[in-house]
Amino acid sequence: MIRFIEQMDLDKKRVFLRVDFNVPLNEKLEITDDNRIKAALPTIINALDAGARLLVASHLGRPKGERKPELSMVPVAERLGLLLDKEVRMAPDCIGQEVEDMVDRLEPGQILMLENLRFYKGETKNDPEFAAALARLCDAYVNDAFAVSHRAHASIVGVPERVKDCGAGFLMKNEITYFEKAMNNPERPFLAILGGAKVSSKLGAIENILPKVDSLIIGGAMANTFLLAKGFAVGKSLVEKDLVDIAKDIIEKAEESKTKLLLPVDVVVVKELAPDVPYEEMPVEQIPADGMIVDIGAQTIDLFVQEIKQAKTIVWNGPVGAFEVEPFDRGTNEIARAIGSSTALSIIGGGDTGAAVKKAGESDNVSYISTGGGAFLTLLEGKELPGFKVLESCAG
Repeated sequence: MIRFIEQMDLDKKRVFLRVDFNVPLNEKLEITDDNRIKAALPTIINALDAGARLLVASHLGRPKGERKPELSMVPVAERLGLLLDKEVRMAPDCIGQEVEDMVDRLEPGQILMLENLRFYKGETKNDPEFAAALARLCDAYVNDAFAVSHRAHASIVGVPERVKDCGAGFLMKNEITYFEKAMNNPERPFLAILGGAKVSSKLGAIENILPKVDSLIIGGAMANTFLLAKGFAVGKSLVEKDLVDIAKDIIEKAEESKTKLLLPVDVVVVKELAPDVPYEEMPVEQIPADGMIVDIGAQTIDLFVQEIKQAKTIVWNGPVGAFEVEPFDRGTNEIARAIGSSTALSIIGGGDTGAAVKKAGESDNVSYISTGGGAFLTLLEGKELPGFKVLESCAG
């Protein structure tokens, strides 16, 4: 059983808070989107109000074990300070004697930002010495970084293995609560929508979720493999020919389990994917040899929207077209709007799907947008996250 931050006594304790502050930066090293920082504010404020001597730890970018000044946490510390209207001290490193001395000088209610964890290769390798050095900094550990909790990294697994007093933050609590509500006790009809580029990346999720849902919509480029499995030519479209037999098996399993499997019936086709290129909408039976599928067509949109309207629980991971390029974002936008208008419990996978919902202006109209694409997909596959597992076994 995972403990949550409100169940922990943090008064005067050195608290290591793992967050996901991997925010986008522009050429001037300015933060262009601080939503990840804002998402962790409830946990940070709770810890500070509880009298914690708070250490905030995250990675930024992919420094691959090298100290890269352009990936320093300094601008993140400054933005966090502005959002909290409170001083956020910046450590020169994330481990070492100088950092330990700064931690020891912290008073209850004060906050210190550690430098980029991935400046050390030991972070991603879960090196025992690096994990031990991080663990020496704290008396208690809180994980609020769902987006990286599918990684067995030092700050996710190694530190809580070495710290008895462990728990999860509010963001993690929300992820667990919404996902369990959808997957373990869904109000029916239960609809899953899976899109994106490759069947291979979603195969585990499809196989795990198929027996649990009432209907499954498959869109995006991954639908091309299923169309090929049903005997339709897909032209130059992205397809995984080596997975056609597996797609056939999934279609058969859906029939056996009486799960309604919906695929595109018409599509938008181009000769090359680029802005402002000519395109044509056509039934899936008529795709030419030089055509490339880039979005679902009007009939398919209507088909999918009707299914969404009937659902009481919806889980969506993956766009259904090349939504980054207008006008091939129409199908994804229409699905986002239909979910936004629905009264169903709606849980949106992170990454591209969350970005698509935001682009469609529906962020405030869905029940929950996950903060982690990879971690969300791992849960959809029915696998346990290393970051969850270690908290469940924490002595407390």
